[in-house]
Amino acid sequence: MSILILGGSGQVGFELQRALAPLGNCIAPGRRSLDLQDAAAVVRLLDELRPTLIVNAAAWTAVDAAEKARDEAFRLNAALPAQLADYCASHSATLVHYSSDYVYPGDGDTAWRETSETGPLSVYGKSKLAGDEAVLASGADALIFRTSWVYSARGHNFMKTMLRLAREREALRIVGDQIGAPTPARLIAEVTLLAVKQRGEGRLEPGLYHLAPRGETNWHGFAQAIFRHAEALGETLQVKPDQVVSIATANYPTPARRPLNSRLSLEKVEQALGITLPNWESQLQLTLAELLEAA
Repeated sequence: MSILILGGSGQVGFELQRALAPLGNCIAPGRRSLDLQDAAAVVRLLDELRPTLIVNAAAWTAVDAAEKARDEAFRLNAALPAQLADYCASHSATLVHYSSDYVYPGDGDTAWRETSETGPLSVYGKSKLAGDEAVLASGADALIFRTSWVYSARGHNFMKTMLRLAREREALRIVGDQIGAPTPARLIAEVTLLAVKQRGEGRLEPGLYHLAPRGETNWHGFAQAIFRHAEALGETLQVKPDQVVSIATANYPTPARRPLNSRLSLEKVEQALGITLPNWESQLQLTLAELLEAA
């Protein structure tokens, strides 16, 4: 199997390279060798490599910056996946693409299903939804995984930012009214491996799936859990869990609106793959241990 991983230098891309290596030759071009904003460059790469599996972990993820960089965000989040899907449809290849909880309107308190009505609040969310719709309309053999609150032991993410701030400050104010499930990149890669195997065996239908750990929290609770488990692993922090102050989203204005409800129903993916996804906090412990042991 010839595997092309786009976004290989990112959090998810790094984990994908590790997870998918047993399946075949993984090629993950870096930003210096492939400009994903350049559609012609992508065409040349596809023509050269002729991959049988494309895993697209590339995305414009700067949510606030997307409000002003609309064209760039739509290129990476909508036009690129459409281009990859068209290639897969015409070359009998398989596409795995990743989406976001930001495609939903973020209201209510029940978990979104894959069939729920979408209604993104931001340019970022609209661009991700456009990408999903293009992939689904292409006729390609494609798996789309919508996930939430991605983090890992590498790259820039909430967990690493919180640890840095907790070493520098004595108190923190964190938003407490946005609800979701922090999803480690490692889990995304592990489920992707399982899904690709089952799809290859004809045991998994193509289409849209949610992918996140079980359970829910808010950013305030996530921060508290990060500090609690980091201390249990021997980390010395200035900020204690009970010194994290919960604030409302309204008190932390940003250029892009955030969804308050990012709960994702996992029923479809668990039934389709025959798995029970782990709880978000157990995954946090594993990811923290990986980060701190490497420090």
